[in-house]
Amino acid sequence: MNIDISVKNTKIDYNKDRPIAENPVKVMDLTLRDGHQSLFATRGRTEDMIPVAELMDEVGFWALETWGGATFDTMHRFLNEDPWERIRTLKKYAPKTPFSMLLRAQNLVGYRNYADDVAEAFVERAAANGMDVFRTFDALNDYRNFETVVKGIKKAGKHFQGCICYSMTEPRMGGDVYNLDYYVAKAKELEAMGADSICIKDMAGLMAPYDAFPLFKTLKQAVKLPLHLHSHFTSGMAPMTHLKAIEAGVDIVDTCMSPYAYRTSHPAVEPMVMALLGTNRDTGFDISLLAQINEIFEKDIVPKYRHLLADNKMSIIDINVLLHQTPGGMLSNLVNQLKEMDALDKIDQVYAELPRVRKDLGQIPLVTPTSQIVGIQTVNNVLFDKGDERYKMITDQVKDLCYGLYGKTAVPINPELQQKALKGYPRGEEPITCRPAEVLEPELDKAKEEIKDLAKDIDDVLLYALYPVTGKRFLKWKYGLEPVPPEAKPRTMYDVKAEQKLLAMAKAGKLVEKKEKPPTVMEENLRKFNVLVDGEYFEVEVEDTGGPPNISYVREATPRPAAPPRPAPVSSPPVPSPAKPAETPAVKIPALDAADVSGGTPLIAPMPGMIVGIDKKEGETVSAGETVLILEAMKMENALSAPISGTITKINLGVGDHAAKNDVLCVITP
Repeated sequence: MNIDISVKNTKIDYNKDRPIAENPVKVMDLTLRDGHQSLFATRGRTEDMIPVAELMDEVGFWALETWGGATFDTMHRFLNEDPWERIRTLKKYAPKTPFSMLLRAQNLVGYRNYADDVAEAFVERAAANGMDVFRTFDALNDYRNFETVVKGIKKAGKHFQGCICYSMTEPRMGGDVYNLDYYVAKAKELEAMGADSICIKDMAGLMAPYDAFPLFKTLKQAVKLPLHLHSHFTSGMAPMTHLKAIEAGVDIVDTCMSPYAYRTSHPAVEPMVMALLGTNRDTGFDISLLAQINEIFEKDIVPKYRHLLADNKMSIIDINVLLHQTPGGMLSNLVNQLKEMDALDKIDQVYAELPRVRKDLGQIPLVTPTSQIVGIQTVNNVLFDKGDERYKMITDQVKDLCYGLYGKTAVPINPELQQKALKGYPRGEEPITCRPAEVLEPELDKAKEEIKDLAKDIDDVLLYALYPVTGKRFLKWKYGLEPVPPEAKPRTMYDVKAEQKLLAMAKAGKLVEKKEKPPTVMEENLRKFNVLVDGEYFEVEVEDTGGPPNISYVREATPRPAAPPRPAPVSSPPVPSPAKPAETPAVKIPALDAADVSGGTPLIAPMPGMIVGIDKKEGETVSAGETVLILEAMKMENALSAPISGTITKINLGVGDHAAKNDVLCVITP
């Protein structure tokens, strides 16, 4: 195969005297999954993968990562796409290259451990739909959570890749927890479990080049399985780390096509191909074919997603990740959550609190779902802790972690936090030590019964079992029982070009055509008014002509004394003052008027989120501290309890509805 490209009309033949490598590095491409998950909030659509799928199938990748991670959630929640259909569709266009998925062990593609029957069915259906490589990880590196899914992977005859989540407690690899002995022990565990390959999963880009070399050199001597490196670019070290790992003998590395590379994504494949050209680790890839694929991405696909880039920073690296160790996707979620709560000014406090929360929770690695668990609890601490009281609002997932539902942490959880989290915990106040799924009741038959009127097959049932609220809503979209909202419909290149045209006109000052108006002759029929604008008084003269008034002039008036402040309401939390009717924006849920709240105490949303559970009904009595609603924020659940004892006289939202910060969720009358 000739590899030649044109540079300033000069033909360069990269295949000339190019030897066949003795030990070529294998490459897995992440563009169609982790690439757009890292850069574009997992909003990549199947229709935008089809134009490049056939060409990518010709490159010679070890595998194409096309599924898993956040794709299952995002596709049905935001894109109105059936996750199962993506595998089947892409398989038609790329039949030769194995497909890989990211499987969160007993978490599957969700944020909690699911029962064994759901896990068994999910793996079986993923394999049947076309998945070949199951990259399996557990956020705590607790391989008891692998047992059920690994049996299913082996039964289906597929490739089981076991992951070790890379983490640190020191500036470099070492210390009392995450050291060479730790990683060697974990690798031997995976080999004993029957893994077909082992992946070191560096989800935040923390691995330094001179930590990678001894790590992979040691692992090569300790186990006989192929070794795979997955490292994000976030800190900027990943390409150097790749090279040192390659020198140490790593077998497979992860990259993205360059339009989907860098920032919080992964190193680009093209520079690595050229760096290894002619060496004994040469990939053998055709650089001209890669350039052809990139042109399609750049011209026809990336423009649809550019607006989703997390920030507009000049720098494509974030060195702060070495301090807080938060993966890029989770970091952007934290920023967005703080923006919605008008608390972005507290981001530095969040950075400072995050390592403290992580330590309290057992120095757990920060990867989905533990990155969300630590991140949301950190935000809660910064926003809601008062005085010396820490962990005032503990999420349900932190409670589950303290109980042992996620597995065993690297070091023990802070006993004071554990005791506080488990006070009144429904499953018991004493944490478990067994495999987490052993305490979970079967879920599949219950899900089948609950969704039998909507689900057409087992894939529909599993979607609902994993995501009951958003899954049910998607099935209604899928089968035409509810209209698809505009925000879930695809963005086209026509939309992009129209926006670019408007932007160009705005920059040129041509967006609004100015119309010349004849000068208005003011009559003597003028009236004076005092107007208050943003706390300042102005005197305005207006002519009454029988129609809309003409303003003659505006001048600053002498300020008048402000009205005395109104006394604060007795109930807690306070009810936001109702705005004037003319200023009230249109909202999905009508705001309560004064009569609705009078005599009662409101339960107010402490943060924006979606209602995923309602434990009480209107007319029921409730005790102070008893859970009334479950609010999901950033995929973590917060149990909102009654501020007083009494009767629930009004519930304003239903399951699946979105709440803004300070929305009145319900009213309780003593």
